[in-house]
Amino acid sequence: MGKEIGALRIFFTGVGGQGTLLATRLVGEAALEERIPVLMSEIHGMAQRGGVVESSVVMGRAASPIIADAEADIVIAFEPLEAARALPKCNPKTVVITSISPIPPFTVTIGQSVYPDQDALYRMVEPHVGSLIRVDADGMARSVGAERSSNVIMVGVLAGTGILPVSKTSFEQALRQILPERLIEPNLRALDAGYRFGAQLKL
Repeated sequence: MGKEIGALRIFFTGVGGQGTLLATRLVGEAALEERIPVLMSEIHGMAQRGGVVESSVVMGRAASPIIADAEADIVIAFEPLEAARALPKCNPKTVVITSISPIPPFTVTIGQSVYPDQDALYRMVEPHVGSLIRVDADGMARSVGAERSSNVIMVGVLAGTGILPVSKTSFEQALRQILPERLIEPNLRALDAGYRFGAQLKL
């Protein structure tokens, strides 16, 4: 028998090349380690570098992996502008965890548009959600010698908050199952750094 929990909906959004899909799988596998029923969404968007990538994990009693507007319990945004774009998925109780490292869209790169002011983006989101957690995921990843693991930092922050009924051990076990041997140690360090950050938060 699996754990009996009500539906818990986690919406992931990022840009191609950020590891959004790996992070999604990591959360799903960690829940399975706890014998929690999991539904994972198909991928929406362009997974190549630069395109928007959206996915979801729904844990517990649920009939569909699709997260409708205002249904997300948690939003994990790997890029600040994507956090603002995900606002329709949020409700006044949603916990939003966002990276503070912008990846300018192609239109900004070629000078056709300007990347919005980040503080303005946060001000757009914060009044409409339960919590907005800003994470220097890139900086934290560098500090533990895991430069390419910002996505795992973000998952670690989520794990550390205690919002999910999933232990740190289950996340570590999921990492070991998903990643090749040579990548396990740096990613365990990234998971731990994110976890410690998340555990200090008062939600």
